[in-house]
Amino acid sequence: MTVSMGRAVDKNAEQWRWLLYVALAIVGALLTFVGARAQQRATDDALFRKLIDSFCAAWSTGTAEAPAKFYAKDSGLVFYDVAPFAYHGWKEYHDGVQKEFLDNASEIRLTAGKELKVTRRGMIAWTTVPMHLLEKSKNGKTTEMDLRYTGIWEKRGANWVLVHDHLSAPAAEN
Repeated sequence: MTVSMGRAVDKNAEQWRWLLYVALAIVGALLTFVGARAQQRATDDALFRKLIDSFCAAWSTGTAEAPAKFYAKDSGLVFYDVAPFAYHGWKEYHDGVQKEFLDNASEIRLTAGKELKVTRRGMIAWTTVPMHLLEKSKNGKTTEMDLRYTGIWEKRGANWVLVHDHLSAPAAEN
């Protein structure tokens, strides 16, 4: 009876040891996943901070040619700006913003706030960030406004490009 009790205890201990190994493997995998996810988030935050700052610098040149590299050129895309309501496709956006804003400005300065939020799902990411616009017109008038910006980015090849963006100004307070 002692030999069979010893075998039962050994078998029971072996089962517990196996369960412990499986549990440790699962915990290790979860920690690896959480660490990789945190690293991906930090990498995305740094990448999109650089993209947004470069995007603002490009618009601050005063020409719609400079920011063109940030936009997908598909004709069916829609971009919302402060005026007019919407542009359909990059060409319409390029030409409209150049005529409505940039041609009349002697200086444009667009800067992104620190509160950049990045959310990524595979090859699609969206960013939200407050921005500040300073525009000096050729007639000497200076306009400053705080803006809200949302960009929908798609990874195409090695680059992230905007497939939609929405720039808006809060309604004036009474």
